[in-house]
Amino acid sequence: MKPKAAHPAPTDALQRKSVKPVVCYPTDTLPRPNISAYQALRGDLELIETVVIPPREARTWEVPAGHFCRMLCTEGPQVGDLNLFNLHDLSERFYSGKTRALNGTHVGVGDQLFSSFPYLRPIATITYDTLDWYGFDEFGGSVHDVIGTRCDPYTHNLLSHGGQYHHCCHSNLTRALAQKTGLTLPEAEPHVHDVLNVFMCTGFTRDTGQYFMKASPVRPGDYLEFFAEIDLLGCMSACPGGDCSSEHSSDTAACYPMIVEIYRPREAPAGWKSPAVNGYDRSHGA
Repeated sequence: MKPKAAHPAPTDALQRKSVKPVVCYPTDTLPRPNISAYQALRGDLELIETVVIPPREARTWEVPAGHFCRMLCTEGPQVGDLNLFNLHDLSERFYSGKTRALNGTHVGVGDQLFSSFPYLRPIATITYDTLDWYGFDEFGGSVHDVIGTRCDPYTHNLLSHGGQYHHCCHSNLTRALAQKTGLTLPEAEPHVHDVLNVFMCTGFTRDTGQYFMKASPVRPGDYLEFFAEIDLLGCMSACPGGDCSSEHSSDTAACYPMIVEIYRPREAPAGWKSPAVNGYDRSHGA
């Protein structure tokens, strides 16, 4: 519970509060993908790989540049925590903060997922979303957020006064990445990063500004699809919170497997080429 304000409002408080906001990053000059060129290929795709992610576990997969990746709900409502890496360089990874700043708190068709500094380029483009009907609800909630950080054993330990739970998404992702790369767990853990919460329904409370979650509207058969702009290594955890309607970081919630499918198109999108790394010269004014 936050303490009440210790200082009285100034006489011009209403005037100060009524100042109109300014968007931090106007995106008028941001290169946008030709989403119709991507979607034109969707009617003739070849399924080349299927990955099953067990409940409360994580798995990895590879997506070559120019291929499509679908993340599917299967047996019941289930949220997935997604990490993305440059397949050839783990130091280039999904940057949720900049993706949020350039797209908004939740992502959908046409939005691009950006990578970390110093690369800062689009590494994936969302091409299809069967939950696009949801929009924002009366609580300010929406799906596919880039505001949450992933459930983790450290926060669980802090809030539970010493609890040790090993199937938080952070730990699931760490184990899966270590298994894929041959890194030890301590070596793999620093590469695990803030996630795209696939299917998760979240927002901020209007009175206290607290991050909230609610039951995901996802149904079996729903999926989120992206196009790989570069060669990608995907890693996703089937969250121990299930549909995130009550709690996570425990074995209490009903959890279900998730499926990832990789598709090869017959050709590249018209005019498409894999984006180069960011053009900043990195001199930093020196």
